[in-house]
Amino acid sequence: MVIILFVYHCRKPNINLKKSLNPAHIKGVDLSFSFFKPTLYMQNGFSFEVAENQEIIRKMVSDFAERNIRQKVMEWDESQHFPVEIFKQLGELGLMGVLVPEEYGGSGFGYQEYVDVIVEVSKVCGSIGLSLAAHNSLCTGHILAFGNEEQKRKWLPRLATAQWIGAWGLTEANTGSDALRMTTTAVLDGDEYVINGAKNWITHGKSGDVAVVMVRTGEAGSAKGISAIVVERGTPGFSAGKKENKLGMRASETTEMIFDNCRVPKENLLGVEGDGFKQAMKVLDGGRISIAALSLGIAKGAYLAAVGYAKERHQFGVPISSFQGISFKLADMATEIEAADLLIRQAADLKNRHLPMTKESAMAKYFASEVAVRCATEAVQIFGGYGYTKDFPVEKFYRDSKLCTIGEGTSEIQKLVISREILK
Repeated sequence: MVIILFVYHCRKPNINLKKSLNPAHIKGVDLSFSFFKPTLYMQNGFSFEVAENQEIIRKMVSDFAERNIRQKVMEWDESQHFPVEIFKQLGELGLMGVLVPEEYGGSGFGYQEYVDVIVEVSKVCGSIGLSLAAHNSLCTGHILAFGNEEQKRKWLPRLATAQWIGAWGLTEANTGSDALRMTTTAVLDGDEYVINGAKNWITHGKSGDVAVVMVRTGEAGSAKGISAIVVERGTPGFSAGKKENKLGMRASETTEMIFDNCRVPKENLLGVEGDGFKQAMKVLDGGRISIAALSLGIAKGAYLAAVGYAKERHQFGVPISSFQGISFKLADMATEIEAADLLIRQAADLKNRHLPMTKESAMAKYFASEVAVRCATEAVQIFGGYGYTKDFPVEKFYRDSKLCTIGEGTSEIQKLVISREILK
């Protein structure tokens, strides 16, 4: 039996997530929703009733995206502009600290609400959805999970409000998925770590105000030889390198981070020395849910555009949606989106309940990212020649979708994770 204790309606266009929905009022209730209607998780299964708090969140985020993002999407994409001002506004709404407890300046919600936020933004612009996800789940999420009380109070309030933008550095140019072979090192010298090396393909690597960086503090190739250290922008020896010229996600900044005898106080170490790799893997479990939600948003955006176009476009005197070749494509898209949604909601529910979810998050990320690519591809096909032009949104969904199968672990890595889990 589940009792909803709190319902709040607000018609104002700008709603502060922290102020509008107090999580204390819905404590103990795990909420999720399907493609068409929110669902309420119950002990004996799923009820497809509307979860009103999530409905409010979705409406707020959707309104914000339509008002402040949609008209600028192609301008930012063409110029590769990272719109920091948008993230400041998202911070004011409580959307840059969805998972951060209120005591640290965040909204204090769980992963179901977090998925809603990412999906609604990504339906409009994958680039903004990607940056929102990276900030919340990687940098902020790492500090939230493994920082001590002093570290949390130092960095989380600024991250949760977007006073600071966060970055997270694991990948290097010559290691890729082989993270244990990283060459960026940190050597303890008195009361400071001296960091040397470079991180590549880092979201917010230039504009980020603070970064959680994985560094080698022990033997190369050892899981116990990696540590996580927080580095603030402005620290001598910490600079940004090359900005990547990407196929898609062009409004989400991706750059190199360079460390040249960068001295950082030893108090910036997260947890204990040698625990960085274990920490990073746990952070990525949650990050996979973020990328799955990003994928779902892109898939939904492409699908909705395709449905609208198929109803409006006429050939041979009838809408093209009346042709089986088109309607069956839409049916496949809708079905796969629904399936991806359910996988994501399952992983989010397990995460909320602090249960093992490595397999489930990998499944969600793998399936949803591939669905995003398929839906975007089919949307371009439905649009035909128009789909190949920048006058219509599906070509951007097409370009953006591919990153979802690569970032935070390729589809091949997800299958490796899944296979290891099921063969234990």
